[in-house]
Amino acid sequence: MGQLDGLVAAKLAQRKEQGTFRSLKTVEGQIDFTSNDYLGFARSVELKKRISEAENEFSEAGVGSTGSRLLTGNSKLAEQVEKQIASFHGSETALLFNSGYDANVGLYSSLGRMANYIVYDELIHASVHDGMRLSRAELKPFKHNDVESLRAVLSELDGAVIVAVESVYSMDGDLAPLPELVAVCKEFDAAIIVDEAHAVGLFGKGRGRVSELGLEDEVYARLVTFSKALGCHGAAVLCKDNLRQFLINHARSLIFSTFTSNHSLLAVKCVYDMLSVHDYSKLNISHLIGLFNQSMKDASGVQQIGGESPILGVVIPGNEKVRAVAEVMQNDGFDVRPIVSPTVPKGTERIRICLHEFNTEDEVKGLIASLEKAIKNVG
Repeated sequence: MGQLDGLVAAKLAQRKEQGTFRSLKTVEGQIDFTSNDYLGFARSVELKKRISEAENEFSEAGVGSTGSRLLTGNSKLAEQVEKQIASFHGSETALLFNSGYDANVGLYSSLGRMANYIVYDELIHASVHDGMRLSRAELKPFKHNDVESLRAVLSELDGAVIVAVESVYSMDGDLAPLPELVAVCKEFDAAIIVDEAHAVGLFGKGRGRVSELGLEDEVYARLVTFSKALGCHGAAVLCKDNLRQFLINHARSLIFSTFTSNHSLLAVKCVYDMLSVHDYSKLNISHLIGLFNQSMKDASGVQQIGGESPILGVVIPGNEKVRAVAEVMQNDGFDVRPIVSPTVPKGTERIRICLHEFNTEDEVKGLIASLEKAIKNVG
């Protein structure tokens, strides 16, 4: 035990020396520019009230699911919520998972054993990487959002192929050229899977970019999460029934995990009830994105990332420097976080900024002023 503990301590020391050491922290009293609560549902008084009322209505459901979905964890409530989700997103079926991570690991590890290759955008999420590593497929990256790079990779392959992309990328906040990617996949008979974690609730009247672009029947599967704009927890794979049945039989993160609580199911039900009547014509967040983009154009010496979604970034190369800039802004009362390498490629370290429906113009202007001051002070 002593030898192992010494290796663990040495690894932690190495991380600290390299400036990549992570730690948990709590934040109070700062203006939120870092959470994924884009629409403010996580803090919604109305949603909290609806969940409480639903718990009274479904009081016979109990608290925990009591087991794996395949054993004692399934329920009429779970199946009802799945049908509600599938209907909202225009999908034949949906299959619930405990988290987006679990969904991606289960999806790619199992389906990847049927495919010869998985071709993935080089900036695909870590959960997809973990799922792919558990598959038996050969893994092939293509350049980020580069349609011709995807075409070049696919043209050299022979066999069953899965293509993995995100519709909105979580670190850069940019949008995938989905119609063009779908067209190339169709040309080479490749099955495209789209992670919509950061698009649900924001695009296509909440249904995601696949629905916004009318591509529901053109993608093999979609992943939606409830933990970002929907303010809840969990995820679902949207797909045809054939794939749903396959995942029920082969996705180990579903089969060998106790299913989510009934409270979480009711929360998801309630937030989808709210989404179905949400007035997207009055969104404040679109205005704030425009305000931020315009302000960044007027700021000298600042390299912005994104601009098409609420996920925005300002590149501050170097782990120590980006942490120093974040600390100045945090001391000014703004909750922003530094994104350091190796989470992002070296030289692209950045302050990741998330805008929200509940942020105000004055808060955004104050954030930008603090950012400019911090960059100037840190040098």
